[in-house]
Amino acid sequence: MIKNLIRGAAALSLALTPLALPSAATAAPATPAAARVLNLADAVGQVPLADESRAGYQRESFKHWNRGLDLADSCNTRNEVLLAEAVEVPTVAAGCKLSGGLWKSYYDGQEVNDPAKLDIDHMVPLAEAWDSGASAWTAARREAYANDQDAATSLVAVTARSNRSKSDQDPAEWMPPLPDAHCRYVSEWVATKLRWGLTADQQEADALSVYAEACETTVVHYTPAP
Repeated sequence: MIKNLIRGAAALSLALTPLALPSAATAAPATPAAARVLNLADAVGQVPLADESRAGYQRESFKHWNRGLDLADSCNTRNEVLLAEAVEVPTVAAGCKLSGGLWKSYYDGQEVNDPAKLDIDHMVPLAEAWDSGASAWTAARREAYANDQDAATSLVAVTARSNRSKSDQDPAEWMPPLPDAHCRYVSEWVATKLRWGLTADQQEADALSVYAEACETTVVHYTPAP
């Protein structure tokens, strides 16, 4: 039931003379951010505290689903996530139409064999992300967030019923109905907030701290988003 979690590079120092400075066109690309691993309590402590505001929020501010990671597969982000998380891979017809297959929704432990009965949940909902810092992002960054497949914790295939029960609530307001899922859920919530530099309000932070005490052996894996 546990989904695979996510996966630095060393810096190279060069001696440069004033006659050999690199131009902007030839400068080396930025070094990718290193993956980070923390226990849950320490990870919760690294989420910045801030008041939330939903002023100006529109779901359309986060473009999704886009063409996904593989531009040649005719699948959008939703279907690519379904294919990645399938316990039994569905049949893929023209236009990436999916049928059959099997998934296990970790929020409620339900097995689902019809992709139409699954939602792809944004671990931190779009409205909550807006409240927590995404309101200041560019449209391109919001699109990247809404279609983030580079972290296994960002998007998850779950039953439509559980996703719609969650809506835009944070862990102070909603937790998966399956108690065994709580530690995983909190770790993935915190991983997503840290990956994208999002904040938490006081009520949310207090709830996360309570769960961190109960989930003392839980580990958070994340890589800061580009």
